[in-house]
Amino acid sequence: MSDMTDEQLTELTKQHDEAAAEELYHRYFGLVYARARAYYLIGAEQKDLIQEGMVGLFKAVNDYSAERGAFRSFADRCITRQMLTAIKSATRKKHGPLNSYISFSRPPVDGELQRSLEEVLTDMYNIDPEETVIKREALNTVLMRVENELSTYEKQVLQLFVGGSSYAEIAQKLHRSQKSVDNALQRIKHKLGKPD
Repeated sequence: MSDMTDEQLTELTKQHDEAAAEELYHRYFGLVYARARAYYLIGAEQKDLIQEGMVGLFKAVNDYSAERGAFRSFADRCITRQMLTAIKSATRKKHGPLNSYISFSRPPVDGELQRSLEEVLTDMYNIDPEETVIKREALNTVLMRVENELSTYEKQVLQLFVGGSSYAEIAQKLHRSQKSVDNALQRIKHKLGKPD
């Protein structure tokens, strides 16, 4: 096959001759690689641009006819065009964040929020330090009581219950009856509900 012209290989490739296609792609890989080195594809690696060039070569093989002149010239145009199309497409996407921005100062028109993002973010960072300390102390107190007052079984039941498991699921996971789970939850409520 190496003694055949590009045009002959192209015709055989169109007839699904894999050996001809392999020979043609092997011949033109150097051209694809050379063209790829001349360009830069935003957000991609060089091999992605080479792949685009190979797609261009594939299109050249499918679209080639003798009226188009020498195959090499036609293939070169197709390879270059495919790479430039990929580059232009990637360049258009780089402005995506600017074209789909969300205003910080105005509430969304159709959204569920009635306040602007600026107001929401401001509220998040205007937390009362005293309130934060009180909540942290209350949480620490509850965690200490869980650790000190509950049995290992009760801690397991509580953890599964708080995680969203039903009585039946807890019973199955801990190999106990649902009544045992119910009794454990009642004890937990009693122990954690009483004042210090």
